[in-house]
Amino acid sequence: MPYTKPIPEPDPLGQPFWEGAKSGKLMLPRCTSCNRVHWYPRHICPHCHAREIEWIEASGEGRIHTFAVQHRAFGGWADETPFVTAYIDLNEGDRMFTVLRGVDATKPETIKIGAPVKVEFEAASDDVSIAFWRVVEG
Repeated sequence: MPYTKPIPEPDPLGQPFWEGAKSGKLMLPRCTSCNRVHWYPRHICPHCHAREIEWIEASGEGRIHTFAVQHRAFGGWADETPFVTAYIDLNEGDRMFTVLRGVDATKPETIKIGAPVKVEFEAASDDVSIAFWRVVEG
């Protein structure tokens, strides 16, 4: 089934993230000065302002920080309403925004803050795979 949602246009700064995503790996920038991971990619560490950034393969695990049920959407997402968006607290630190999978958007009371999640990737095109997060059962 073809991917019908908007496809991000990778920029050179985030290229390691997109390359990792194509091979099913969550790549994150980490400052080698303060050793902290940050999301989104940038030239300067948002924590200590150093410019020594490297990319690491992350665990791809985290926990739900907060979520919202989306009842209106556009550009391919309208066909999937309602769906759940969430902020994920990454095991490595920092936070990432996502569409959450493995939950019932019609029963938000079943979605738990702090629930463990794992990243998964969906090919949107030959060049771009999108990171989504899924609640880990059990």
